[in-house]
Amino acid sequence: MKLLGNLIWLLFGGVFIALEYFLASILLCLTVVGIPFGIQTFKLALIALWPFGKEYSKNQDTSGILSTIMNIIWFFIGGIWISLSHVIMGILFYITILGIPFGKQHMKLAGLALAPFGRSIS
Repeated sequence: MKLLGNLIWLLFGGVFIALEYFLASILLCLTVVGIPFGIQTFKLALIALWPFGKEYSKNQDTSGILSTIMNIIWFFIGGIWISLSHVIMGILFYITILGIPFGKQHMKLAGLALAPFGRSIS
C-alpha cells in the first residue's frame, strides 16, 4: 500500500515538490550561512519524495538551544510560508474522500516544514 501511495503521490505533484526542495537546498548550500538550512530543506525533499511510510520524530541527542534558535530563524525566513502551502494543499485534498491520505501527508510535511531542526526521519 505504501508503494502504491508513493507512486500516486509522485504522479500527482510529489516530484515537483521534491524538486523545489532540492533546488532550494542547493541554492542555500552555496552560501556558508545557508548550509544548515540547506541540509534541512534536503531532509524535507527526501520526505516529500516518498512520504508514505516515513515518520519524523524529535532527536534525543539534540543540541537544545541551538536547534530552537535555528527553528525560530527558519520560521520567520520561510518556514511559515512552506508550512502554510502544505496546509492549504492538505485541506484541498481533504475535501475529496480519495484525497484524504494525501492530505495527511501534506499535514505531516507542514509540521516538519514549520520546525525541521532537531528532527529525524525514520
